Amino acid sequence: MCGGIEYQHEGNKIITYFPNPKACLPVRTRNGAIKLMPWGRRKNQIGQLPVGGWARLESIKKGIWDRWFPKPVKIVIDQFMEKDIENNSHWFELTKGQCVQGLLARHNTETRIYVVTIVPEMPDAIHERWPRIMTMP
Repeated sequence: MCGGIEYQHEGNKIITYFPNPKACLPVRTRNGAIKLMPWGRRKNQIGQLPVGGWARLESIKKGIWDRWFPKPVKIVIDQFMEKDIENNSHWFELTKGQCVQGLLARHNTETRIYVVTIVPEMPDAIHERWPRIMTMP
């Protein structure tokens, strides 16, 4: 489900994990700049947006996210971390030109980013949800 990410910001390597309430995701803006935005919402955080850090692609297509005015965004990272069924961490590197699809959700002045997930295409996948990897134009 993408529990951690690594990216470059202002020349520094940043590693962050979703449980950190200050976790941010690097989002590419329309003018090509990178903006750090809050990664989802945790149970103990104040807000009206959904608890969690992920949005299933199927739920987006069904309109479940419509009340939060969803916008697709590109999350620009170097790699992401997934845990296997034995709770061991594994890092997966993105290749040049790839990004992770995100969903920008908002409620009044609250804005958060959720990682869009899909069902893995591999029949023997050990994860039931996987970040949606996109190619940047």
